[in-house]
Amino acid sequence: MMTKKTISASRASLILFLCQMITALEVPLDLSQPPTITQQSPKDYIVDPRENIVIQCEAKGKPPPSFSWTRNGTHFDIDKDARVTVKPNSGTLVINIMNGGKAEAYEGVYQCTARNERGAAISNNIVIRPSRSPLWTKEKVEPKHVREGDPLVLHCSPPVGLPPPIIFWMDNSFQRLPQNERVSQGLNGDLYFSNVKPEDTREDYICYARFNHTQTIQQKQPISVKVFSTKPLTERRPTLLTPVGSTSNKVELRGNVLLLECIAEGLPTPLIRWIKEGGELPINRTFFENFKKTLKIVEVSEADSGKYKCVARNPLGSTHHTITVTVKAAPYWITAPRNLVLSPGEDGTLICRANGNPKPNISWLTNGVPIAIAPEDPSRKVDGDTIIFSDVQERSSAVYQCNASNEYGYLLANAFVNVLAEPPRILTPANKLYQIIANNPALLDCAFFGSPVPEIEWFKGVKGSILHGDLYVFHDNGTLEIPVAQKDSSGTYTCVARNKLGKVQNEVHLEVKDPTMIIKQPEYKIIQKGGQVSFECTIKHDRTLLPTITWLKDNGELPDDERFIIHKDSLAIMNVTDKDDGTYTCVANTTLDSVSASAVLTVVDRPDPPFDLELTDQLERSIQLSWIPGYDNNSPITNFVIEYEDGMREPGVWHYQTEVRGTQTTVQLKLSPYVNYSFRVIAVNEIGRSQPSEASEQYLTKAAKPDENPSGVQGIGSEPDNLVIIWEPLKGFQSNGRGLQYKVSWRQKDVGDEWTSVIVANVSKYIVSGTPTFVPYEIKVQALNDIGYAPEPAEVIGHSGEDLPMVAPGNVQVHIVNSTLAKVHWDPVPLKTVRGHLQGYRIYYWKVQSLSKRRRRHVEKKILTFSGNKTHGMLPGLEPYSSYKLNVRVVNGKGEGPASPDKLFKTPEGVPSSPSFLKISNPTLDSLTLEWGPPTHPNGILIAYTLKFQPINSTHELGPLVEIRIPANETSLILSNLNYSTRYKFYFYAQTSVGSGSQITEEAVTIMDEGKLGYSETLFATSPVIHTVHPTFYKVRPVYPRIRNVTASAAETYANISWEYEGPDHMNFYVEYGVAGSKEDWKKEIVNGSRSFFVLKGLTPGTSYKVRVGAEGLSGFVSSEDVFETGPAMASRQVDIATQGWFIGLMCAVALLILILLIVCFIRRNKGGKYPVKEKEDAHADPEIQPMKEDDGTFGEYSDAEDHKPLKKGSRTPSDRTVKKEDSDDSLVDYGEGVNGQFNEDGSFIGQYSGKKEKEPAEGNESSEAPSPVNAMNSFV
Repeated sequence: MMTKKTISASRASLILFLCQMITALEVPLDLSQPPTITQQSPKDYIVDPRENIVIQCEAKGKPPPSFSWTRNGTHFDIDKDARVTVKPNSGTLVINIMNGGKAEAYEGVYQCTARNERGAAISNNIVIRPSRSPLWTKEKVEPKHVREGDPLVLHCSPPVGLPPPIIFWMDNSFQRLPQNERVSQGLNGDLYFSNVKPEDTREDYICYARFNHTQTIQQKQPISVKVFSTKPLTERRPTLLTPVGSTSNKVELRGNVLLLECIAEGLPTPLIRWIKEGGELPINRTFFENFKKTLKIVEVSEADSGKYKCVARNPLGSTHHTITVTVKAAPYWITAPRNLVLSPGEDGTLICRANGNPKPNISWLTNGVPIAIAPEDPSRKVDGDTIIFSDVQERSSAVYQCNASNEYGYLLANAFVNVLAEPPRILTPANKLYQIIANNPALLDCAFFGSPVPEIEWFKGVKGSILHGDLYVFHDNGTLEIPVAQKDSSGTYTCVARNKLGKVQNEVHLEVKDPTMIIKQPEYKIIQKGGQVSFECTIKHDRTLLPTITWLKDNGELPDDERFIIHKDSLAIMNVTDKDDGTYTCVANTTLDSVSASAVLTVVDRPDPPFDLELTDQLERSIQLSWIPGYDNNSPITNFVIEYEDGMREPGVWHYQTEVRGTQTTVQLKLSPYVNYSFRVIAVNEIGRSQPSEASEQYLTKAAKPDENPSGVQGIGSEPDNLVIIWEPLKGFQSNGRGLQYKVSWRQKDVGDEWTSVIVANVSKYIVSGTPTFVPYEIKVQALNDIGYAPEPAEVIGHSGEDLPMVAPGNVQVHIVNSTLAKVHWDPVPLKTVRGHLQGYRIYYWKVQSLSKRRRRHVEKKILTFSGNKTHGMLPGLEPYSSYKLNVRVVNGKGEGPASPDKLFKTPEGVPSSPSFLKISNPTLDSLTLEWGPPTHPNGILIAYTLKFQPINSTHELGPLVEIRIPANETSLILSNLNYSTRYKFYFYAQTSVGSGSQITEEAVTIMDEGKLGYSETLFATSPVIHTVHPTFYKVRPVYPRIRNVTASAAETYANISWEYEGPDHMNFYVEYGVAGSKEDWKKEIVNGSRSFFVLKGLTPGTSYKVRVGAEGLSGFVSSEDVFETGPAMASRQVDIATQGWFIGLMCAVALLILILLIVCFIRRNKGGKYPVKEKEDAHADPEIQPMKEDDGTFGEYSDAEDHKPLKKGSRTPSDRTVKKEDSDDSLVDYGEGVNGQFNEDGSFIGQYSGKKEKEPAEGNESSEAPSPVNAMNSFV
């Protein structure tokens, strides 16, 4: 919001008006002229009787006028009264009454006459009256006894004063009495009660009258009001207390304020409405006061005459009163006579036109004498409201008075006729400079005088032509107006005045300036209380003007507070408070213009707390709470939170009860019996929560029988011969009264026993002893208090205590699925022998020895639990080529039953782990020595080792691959006929009858031949025993991939499919499956990413499926098929292993150890060769999966996919076939249940791995290392 003011724009009309007045009235004081009254006292002049009376009368004229006075129509001889003096060079009277005089002695009508040789001017009739503030007449004020609901009027009847006093009602403490629709003060000063209430009873209703002229206050005797109650109250329709009757009349004068009043009584309190019959209430001039009991119309005119009706209404009916308003008018000017300056021989007129209601009479006087008896003048002629002058001469100079009067007042105006012969004169100072803002009007003055009236012409520049046309406006007073001044309007302007007696000219100068503009205005801001805010105000101005910037708040000065910081172009407010809320205005002022821009600052905060909490409609189980919202601090209240306090049980502790919308101020609250309630309300807006309100009054509800019974009733046995009945006791005020107890009842189910009951105190458990083992019972628990019982409770079924199962599962059979997975079957035990809730079956299994090592080991028993009445389960994570034992036990809530006889089974061979180490030493010019250790886990009988190696040239390209098969009993090898100074990459792995194991890799370099340093070609050996050749090097191409070892672990409705992949990285796989033996098409599932596992979901329980795995983009490339069968049911889960503290600690230790090993390997690698391999190693992989070129059998470029550092001697990297933990989401953690591990019936591992170590005698010197949880997880893929 921006406003702009300029000197020219704002003052143009005023200057024009004044210039016109100067032309019409002003005669230079050095020329002869009749008197003109310039200042006089008001017509009705009320004076303070304690001060001197000053009656003003000032006039001007040439020669200076003399003054005389009349009092009450006769000459007032000032010289005869010592108390009366006249101010020097003035006609103003000063009456000294402060030294014993009395103002009453000088009451009367005064008129002043100012006279010189050219005429006489007279003042208005000035009525002098001293103000009066009489005392209240003494009276005996009787107490008012009023029945509740009746109307009441307390009369003030103030003394008559001059002017009339201002009336108001207060109490003894000088506090104004509150007024509203029911209680209000009338225009006559009386206090009206539409109906009284008990709270109106008081003894200090006091009416005060304030007399402003004398600055005194008079007090009436206090009035006592006593209200007595009579119930029930009788409601009644409204009647009017004032005015009386159904109609009345009102006369008001034009231009005054019209006040109409209607005050009604009734029960309930009536409301007032105003209408104008046959018309509308005037817009913008109508106001309602005194709670709409007073209609106020300002600046009334004759059009406001008519009938005004007030209607008082309440639910029982209405009443009305019609006031007929007549608007009269004292005389007012249409055309007042104006001074007339004529030269000898000229003609002229004086016009005096006025209006009023009734129409005023017009009369003329000359020099204070009625024109009818004044000396005749042949040059004048009176024609009603006009005097016509013709061929005037100097003797025609005089002062004429026009009087317009009717019964409501009069108007008196002086106008002179001055006959002069004067050459032109210009009154505007020479070379006056005008400065104006561009695009605003420019007014160049040329005030003149002459008789006859001169003609005025304007010129621009020294030799400019006369100005005329649409670009300029020429006013009668000589002013030149340029309506829209531009920069090129600047310059010198010449004004020329001429009449028949002469000619005169004057120059003025105009400068047009650029306007001041605010180019960056302050913006509307919302800020939270306590924050800081900044308003910007950047201005652009004329370079010749010096601007000043002022900041205002709500159009007033900024608070005198150091928090307000004014910078050159901004205003900052620190630590904002709620008082800073308002409109901030930036005002840029120059000497010529002013521009401003405003922005509103809204300070928001949490709402103020609600107040005036009130409890109504108090019932046994509900109550209504109402409140008054506090100030919302400019952020609307969104909701109210109601809290309660139980003063009986938890005094000082507040609880949530409910919440309502922010527009609500009442709520119906549900209550509980026997609670001593208090309530409080919290207001909430977007900023936050208010402070709580003050607490309401307390409300104690009556006690009652409990409404509800305890929840969570259970019957369980802690011993084989007892029944423990437990329940959740009632809380807090759920008891509904004193003496809360519980009636506990029980009976054995299905035997026809009667209920056995006992009443216990406010506890949560009762033990029944001497019960049979694991027998069902019907149980119920009922609440009661001193008032009575709760409703009949529901029955629940519980069981007496359990005992350990009696029988072990029989017919335990083991079916070997593969080298790491076995399926166990058993016969279920009879339910009667369980003697408790059947929780499932638990398999204990442990490794006896490794068949390849032929040695005993420390026994580490593992446990898997299968929930429910299952008859089979899967044992995963077994070690290949090992001997195991297991037994099965049934489990109930008490514990485990006896174990089945130990069952011995063996796992078949598997592929071995990688060799334990590969060491390359003794490098020569053409040979290297390799040493290795057997695999840590052979997983069968080793049949051979395979060594593959290939050279790497200086550009990291790979040479041809050489493969050597080595007997299983060897542990070292010397490679001969190698090339000198050449790096070789070695791949080494072991084999069993099942297949090849994980490989280990190393790099080594032969020694440089110093005699052949100049030979530029590198030689590579294709065989350690064959001559050397010069091979061609190629980039490595991806080999034809293969997928093998597809396995499936199935559950009731899903199966975990896993496989081993050899081939290029970033391959996308898919899984195809279908029902075994079916001719239906294969169903296809896409594997997300390059993982080597997938979960098939939505399978049918007890169904055989076929499955195979393929690679995307390679037509016809799929694995061999595998067949699996889903189980009939699903084992339940126990506690997840991942939540166990020991497992988390173990995993952290393993992670720390791996990190240390990685750091050591990194340091050792950096001590070797320095050739960079990062750029080439992405293509490098297992030599088994690197294709040979069809033409020459050579290999492509070398790249190591496992590391981004140069490979060094002694480094070890995992084979591409190694399954990394991060590549699989299958883990023992996924099978946890309780402390012991658990599997689904199809072998899916869902139990927590648990190792229980039991030592057995060792055979020989061999020992077997128990697999850790990490090994178990890595082996289960």
